[in-house]
Order: sequence, then structure tokens, then C-alpha cells
Amino acid sequence: MLPLDKEIEARLGLELATKRQEHADLDAAIHTLTASGLADITLIQRLKKRKLALKDRIVEIERIILPDIIA
Repeated sequence: MLPLDKEIEARLGLELATKRQEHADLDAAIHTLTASGLADITLIQRLKKRKLALKDRIVEIERIILPDIIA
């Protein structure tokens, strides 16, 4: 794999930080809604699906920034 351009690496790092924060915010929102007992099940499912998509993107970015090195 070719080394990343510094600008691209910085952009991916910023996206990674943003996605991680959004993932944490969704986790907190899901927890709060679930604990309240008043939340719509459909809304919680939608938030969980969004959280999973964010996790997938986080893993993808991490693999780009820090590729596995085969020794």
C-alpha cells in the first residue's frame, strides 16, 4: 500500500475524530432513551443502525491510516 499524502492523512484523522465523537454521542442518546422507557422502538433501532454504520466507517478509516504490517 502506498503511503498517504499528509493532507489526506490529516483529513482522514479529522473525519475519524468526528465519527468517534458522533458514535459516542449516539451511544449516550440510545442509553438515555432506553433508560427513559418512553422512547419509540423504531427510533432506537434507527439510532443503533446509524451507530453501527459509524463504527464500520471508523474501522475503515483506521485500516487506511494504520494498515496491518505483515512481519
